[in-house]
Amino acid sequence: MLSMLKLLATTLLLSSVLLANQNAKIEEFLAEKFKENPAIVSLNVKVLDRMKMSNVAGWDAVIVTVDAVVKARPANKEVHQKMIWFTNGEVITKELTNINTGESLKDSVNPDFKDEYYTKHNLIYGKANAKYKVAIFSDPLCPFCSTFVPEAIEEMKKYPNKFAIYYYHFPLPTLHPAAVPIAKAAIAADLEGIKNVTLRMYNMKIDPHEKDLRKILEVFNRKMGTDIKAADLSSREVEQHYKNDLRIAEEVMVSGTPTMFFNGKLDRTKRLYQKAP
Repeated sequence: MLSMLKLLATTLLLSSVLLANQNAKIEEFLAEKFKENPAIVSLNVKVLDRMKMSNVAGWDAVIVTVDAVVKARPANKEVHQKMIWFTNGEVITKELTNINTGESLKDSVNPDFKDEYYTKHNLIYGKANAKYKVAIFSDPLCPFCSTFVPEAIEEMKKYPNKFAIYYYHFPLPTLHPAAVPIAKAAIAADLEGIKNVTLRMYNMKIDPHEKDLRKILEVFNRKMGTDIKAADLSSREVEQHYKNDLRIAEEVMVSGTPTMFFNGKLDRTKRLYQKAP
């Protein structure tokens, strides 16, 4: 038995070393390719995660982070990006497509939602030890979010022992500029102890393209019965919560709204909570 355990440990060690060498080779290859861009001043490429493709034998999906400084005016710009690549150990490619369905296999790859991302600041309904954890990334001015998210929350909040609902602000500023101050105002109101802020902000009537902060806060305060001021949006607590939500979104590669995770896994259907026993 002891010799078998030693053999297993040796096998696992060799496998880990081999995987590390493969990842280093990927990092080196991608760094060399990216450096061909003359606009890049400095660059760091790191393999964050690697997972076997269950639907394509012999291939792994590799999640890579790229940190770079690129030439720009009036000052150089820092770029942080996560990317998905595919490799079989000999070949690396940015895309794999199912020849029968035309589906991009990138759609089947996503990082897991780690336990550390479930914070008390993001828990809006239910008990932390509930059977199911549901994480929601949303923009309150997203048209689909405005109907779907409140309905989903209202349904799940009926069962606090069954569902722990965690909410993460993910406004889309290029589409809905007003969503950013609304998200920050909601965080500020929540810190003041205002109840049901998340659900209530979905009932606000405001032009998503509004950029006048005074008008946005006027609508928000009237709806919430608060007196949130512009200075409150830049407080340390508000900024910390807001940036942490965006950081987590980046970690799990959220790109659109609404995005939902069910017990740590991306829920592409957004309906798994309805099937939970």
